[in-house]
Amino acid sequence: MGRTRAALLGLACAFAALATPAAAFTAIDPLTRQPLYSPEESLNAQASPVPRQIVAFDSRYAPGTIVVSTSERRLYFVLGDGRAIQYGVGVGRPGFQWGGAHSVTMKREWPDWRPPAEMLRRRPDLPRYMAGGPDNPLGARALYIGSTIYRIHGSNEPETIGEAVSSGCIRMTNEDVMDLYARAKVGARVVVQR
Repeated sequence: MGRTRAALLGLACAFAALATPAAAFTAIDPLTRQPLYSPEESLNAQASPVPRQIVAFDSRYAPGTIVVSTSERRLYFVLGDGRAIQYGVGVGRPGFQWGGAHSVTMKREWPDWRPPAEMLRRRPDLPRYMAGGPDNPLGARALYIGSTIYRIHGSNEPETIGEAVSSGCIRMTNEDVMDLYARAKVGARVVVQR
């Protein structure tokens, strides 16, 4: 009887752990490794995936255009006929926001990462090179934006989607960036709105 009670207690603890709200887990800034929220704010913060969906969208953009709204923390892939696929994204943290119109100049699967010189000046502790793979901060796919140092890329930290924590790059979940990668062409227009 004692073994049965202990087993049931163990199951109850396992179910309680599964039922723990997302707010109990603290989101960490990937660059500073500090919490994104104060203890009070973390009670209200919940990491929840932003669903990919087809939405009504401004028809002035040509099909195939990528529009990023940094204030909404959403990326839109324009389908035409007043519709777009909406994705949740992570954007630049305060001081690292930017805007403009460029084009996709290159696409890479499981890209290698070489932090730009500007980032290395701020963070000399970063590696100079990291081979592509699941631990790489660029995630599963990357779309390079014009002559900028920025990319639309996947992330191995999906809890940062919907947040402003990057050094200016546009982050997506690996699943979403793989979907966008398959749709977007090299040469596609990218409009980043602040």
